[in-house]
Amino acid sequence: MRLSSGTIATLAVGLALGVAGPASVPAASAAPAGPETVTLTGSGWGHGKGLSQWGARGAADQGLAAAQILDFYYPGTQPGLAGGSVKVLITADTSSNVVVQHRSRLKVRSLATGRAWKLGKRGAKRWKLTAHGADTKLSVKTRRWRKVRIIPGQAEFQGKGGTIRVYVPGGAVDYRGKIRSVVPANGQGRDTVNVVSVEKYLRGVVPSEMPATWHPQAVQAQVVAARTYAVFERDNNDRGVFDVWDTTQSQVYRGVAAEEPESNAAIAATAGQVRTYGGLPAFTQFSSSNGGWTAPGSFPYQVAKADPYEALTTNPNKTWQVVLTDDAIEAQFPGIGDFLTFDIVKDPQQGGRVTSVKINGAAGSTSLSGDAFRVRFGLRSTMFA
Repeated sequence: MRLSSGTIATLAVGLALGVAGPASVPAASAAPAGPETVTLTGSGWGHGKGLSQWGARGAADQGLAAAQILDFYYPGTQPGLAGGSVKVLITADTSSNVVVQHRSRLKVRSLATGRAWKLGKRGAKRWKLTAHGADTKLSVKTRRWRKVRIIPGQAEFQGKGGTIRVYVPGGAVDYRGKIRSVVPANGQGRDTVNVVSVEKYLRGVVPSEMPATWHPQAVQAQVVAARTYAVFERDNNDRGVFDVWDTTQSQVYRGVAAEEPESNAAIAATAGQVRTYGGLPAFTQFSSSNGGWTAPGSFPYQVAKADPYEALTTNPNKTWQVVLTDDAIEAQFPGIGDFLTFDIVKDPQQGGRVTSVKINGAAGSTSLSGDAFRVRFGLRSTMFA
């Protein structure tokens, strides 16, 4: 490795130039050849903004309470309260139908008129909502599917108490709350949306994001961060028929199957608690591991600083390596020709987090932000060299 000006580190600079012989082309005119592989060594996993889950565990193991953990990762925020419901897009249901299992006390309701119908047909096994122009067709399956009625506008299934089992391609998932069949923003087909209270939503989120058996104070910190994140997303984005995705685009939400007693206890212990800034819910992003430094963001409480709680021997993200082949690099950037080197720019005020990468080749070069490079090659974080 060689170091150029500032903090630019150029990797893989040993270029095979060819050896001149009696019958060879002079070395000065030989085309440079790039390395066959480049090894990147890094730490951390995720964007590094806000709470580090491994750091929260380390802090709790050292005696910090959940509120102290949140103070560290969201400096300048204050405790607050928030609640209500949240609309979750169920991405696993890639069909335009909503199919649920029959159960007692099941109803279907028109979102246009508010009228509801009890679903108690003898021998019913499943119920289905499908688009019927701007309205919704309700069907029931006994031995075969049969039309029951046309419901004005869009519709939802409701089940007082208990859960609703939703059939998706490849299986079934149980959810609390209501299950809607709604027209997405693009107007094509129908989406499946789970409308559920924030507290019940968290039951399917928290153990999907952090092991429920970790230190209770770490889990409670995760609960408050997840609750605040959901409320912020709901209140600050207009996504039409839904507020959050059930994937890492927002927070992972796996419904009833994810629920654990320990995380349910943490949710109950922090009921309604959020973190606020200027009196409003904060954007409490979090990631698995920040590599020892929190990453800055666009809000005053998203700052870059050393994280002393990350240094856990059990943290699997403490050190990692990725080997990139020249073929893989050239496939991503065909305009550079034969790959030669990386120029990696780091920010020492962010603990050495990579801010940009220049990819150099025999035919040209191109540049990406550190985060774009991380995503392009599936790196765990921007803390690498």
